[in-house]
Amino acid sequence: MLDYIISLIAFAAIFALFSLGLNLQWGFAGLVNFGHVAFMAVGAYTTVLLSLNGVPWYIAFAIASALAAVLGLLIGSTTLRLREDYLAIVTIGVSEMVRLFANNEAWLTKGTSGVQDYPLPFKELVPVQFYPTLLTGILIVVVAVVYWRLEWLVRSPWGRVLKAIREDEEVAKALGKNVFWYKLQAFVIGGAIAGIAGAFYAWQVVAIYPDSFIPLITFQAWTIVTIGGAGNNLGVLLGAAIFQIYSVLPRFLPEQIQMFLGGGKLEAIQQMLIGLTLILLMVWRPQGILGNKDELTLNR
Repeated sequence: MLDYIISLIAFAAIFALFSLGLNLQWGFAGLVNFGHVAFMAVGAYTTVLLSLNGVPWYIAFAIASALAAVLGLLIGSTTLRLREDYLAIVTIGVSEMVRLFANNEAWLTKGTSGVQDYPLPFKELVPVQFYPTLLTGILIVVVAVVYWRLEWLVRSPWGRVLKAIREDEEVAKALGKNVFWYKLQAFVIGGAIAGIAGAFYAWQVVAIYPDSFIPLITFQAWTIVTIGGAGNNLGVLLGAAIFQIYSVLPRFLPEQIQMFLGGGKLEAIQQMLIGLTLILLMVWRPQGILGNKDELTLNR
């Protein structure tokens, strides 16, 4: 039971980290990114493939985050001048291209067979039964550091410019700000954070497959940000915890009820609970649990 709880905490932390990157892009810069999972996939595959080829895990980890940032640079430099709806379409298309590449280029990614048996960080330091606890502890520290630095960024003049762009980029342009450059920076940093989340995801599940990075993962992050409050990093952490609780709540029902709700009904209940929460939020608190209503605009 303890191992299961640790696993739940780990996945909540991974999705919190993943969603913090999306929150920087959408919550603070107003960028509609429906392909955020592409950065996670790049981070995961880069980390494990380099590790399997003898690269130390910490170097592979750094390269994975950098490559995710480069992907953000490539996408952003070509798409950030598009309107919001076109940007959303392009980003989801790119995420599917990354997934299909991983699916079809078996010479590199092993295709649908997936990648397993790759080195894990610090595994030799503790007995096997204590390793999940160690990895989760490291992950929580990383989430805390990323949260701290993001809070510093968004409260700085740079972050205030991002908020101004989100509210009305024409006003920001009139004040002499290079709107495209600020958007690109937010997109790249958000992608790098998602790449870090991808590395930890790979270490947590110990086997990755192309179908681990379907578009649904991106929309789960959107749900987390919406529940917690767009433009509020603490809200994202809260949203990740709530989302994870909803995802596992039906599993704690009495065994008789679980047997009655077999055949996919439990999964349907999970989706219904999340959907009901979103509906109630949209009616009673559209800015999210910790979101700032004064920062809502007609464009969001």
